[in-house]
Amino acid sequence: MKGRPTGKSGGAGPRGGKPAGGRSADRKPGDRKSGAPAGRGKPAGGRKDGKPAFRPKAPAAAKSAAKPVVASQAKPAKSNPSKGVSLDVRQYRVHADDDGIRLDRWFQRHLPDVGFNLVSRWSRTGQLRVDGARAAPGDRIVEGQMIRVPPAEAKPEAEARPKRVRVIDLTPDEIAYAQDMVIHRDAQAIVINKPPGLATQGGTKTDEHVDKLLDGLLFDAESRPKLVHRLDKDTSGALLLARSSRSAAHFAKAFSSRTARKVYWALVIGVPSIDDGMIELPLAKQPGTGGEKMHVDEEDGLPSRSRYRVIERAGNRAAWVELQPYTGRTHQLRVHMAAIGHPIVGDGKYGGKDAFLSGTISRKMHLHARRIRVDHPDGGRVDVMAQLPTHFANSIHELGFDINLGDLPLDDEIDRTPTREDEKRFARQHAKQVRKDRKGERRSRGGAKKG
Repeated sequence: MKGRPTGKSGGAGPRGGKPAGGRSADRKPGDRKSGAPAGRGKPAGGRKDGKPAFRPKAPAAAKSAAKPVVASQAKPAKSNPSKGVSLDVRQYRVHADDDGIRLDRWFQRHLPDVGFNLVSRWSRTGQLRVDGARAAPGDRIVEGQMIRVPPAEAKPEAEARPKRVRVIDLTPDEIAYAQDMVIHRDAQAIVINKPPGLATQGGTKTDEHVDKLLDGLLFDAESRPKLVHRLDKDTSGALLLARSSRSAAHFAKAFSSRTARKVYWALVIGVPSIDDGMIELPLAKQPGTGGEKMHVDEEDGLPSRSRYRVIERAGNRAAWVELQPYTGRTHQLRVHMAAIGHPIVGDGKYGGKDAFLSGTISRKMHLHARRIRVDHPDGGRVDVMAQLPTHFANSIHELGFDINLGDLPLDDEIDRTPTREDEKRFARQHAKQVRKDRKGERRSRGGAKKG
């Protein structure tokens, strides 16, 4: 149409020759923002200054409703090996050996390359989960639970590191020596027959000990066995070792709660006047000995209980006794037997020169851990007997004792079912008591009539 303005700034408006928006025609080009549409008689958006009016942002829901995302258009995330990122989420089942431990301890055992800081970060960001729920490093885990571990953040240089190989610093003879001591082995426990003269753990001037030989007892396990109790250096016999962290905790609890039973054999000087007795004397470290010697201390000593049972006697010269410690004090059996006047043969530390027998009896200590019985972590019991060392067996023979008499039943192994003779004896006692009661009743009635 001829004579109609093009709508560019500076042109006349459509009506009355006025510029668009009702402003004077002397407006300079560029005063109005590019792309802002002009309205009839007022600026775009209803403002008088020509600027667009403020428009609030639409809510997120409205936006998503307005522009739905098509699933097929979403690009799947890709792993980037160059940055050490993998999207493979790892799932681990909690096994019995890890039942009850902290989650961060589980990582130390099974994923040692994952540091505590990384575990904490995974926990804070919700990436670390147990059975689908968010988990913290200090949470306790239970057998059977599933641990979700975020993708591994592998370091390229870590792949080049050689795999750590356990180095066993033992000679073939030492390994054979350690394995020859084994008298019981299963998935959770090993029992060895410790010889006299071999310490359980090392110390000052003690280079040969059981702890040093544990690498020779790996067998098919990944970790070395663990000590859960001790025997004195000169005491021989059954020593229990745990083959896993779970069994170590189980056995340690059994010893601390006194549910584990230990039976010792000993030769003692003289013969106790009571065949079956309990010794209850508190023990403490003897001052001035550096803790190497114990003594009876009625005031400051710790409660200590030991039971003894005489198996056989050699006149008044010596006795073969069974000992059962009901507490676990250092040198407890040795101190208790010396305290009642019957030191263990060969124990010069607590019995002095009177602790030795003349003739062909060895001067070595005659104290032997004959039997150990403890509940097994997988059910049932570990119940093992250890054979006597040579010097002890020879002394038994020299004193004329019968080795077959040694294994006395424990209290809970004695059959308490009444025999026919027990029933007859009980019936006689009951009848006697009934007659006695009736006689008393007749006397009381006679006294009442006289009154």
